[in-house]
Amino acid sequence: MRNFEQIRSHLLTAGFRLTMQDPYVACVELSLEGGSRHQSIFLSELDGDDKRPLLRVSTVIAPTTGIDARRALVFNWQSSVGYLAIGELDGVPYLQLCENRPYDGLNPAEVERLVLEIGGLGDRMERALSAEGDLL
Repeated sequence: MRNFEQIRSHLLTAGFRLTMQDPYVACVELSLEGGSRHQSIFLSELDGDDKRPLLRVSTVIAPTTGIDARRALVFNWQSSVGYLAIGELDGVPYLQLCENRPYDGLNPAEVERLVLEIGGLGDRMERALSAEGDLL
């Protein structure tokens, strides 16, 4: 997969539900646990340090208020997939789970795996940090 439009097209043909489609940004809504839980996964394009395009896959986990920064950093150290970051949503800082991948080497199966893995892990983290809630 060489560009964002190929990724977007693949997600659509693979049956993912896209709830937002802007230039270089898409949102996939995953239905989890038989439809009782949902997780929004954002895919976007950004330039790496070497100016090559990267695919960012991210999901919002919880507002940063009350989050133990030590636990978040321990997760970052132990995680083999994804990293935690803080990003704003409607002016409120939220903890987010992210993964960046260069387009080189991305194939349809890897894109699907990233969406499902970041979505599933993000939902489990959201549940743990929000007393079983499904905030987003």
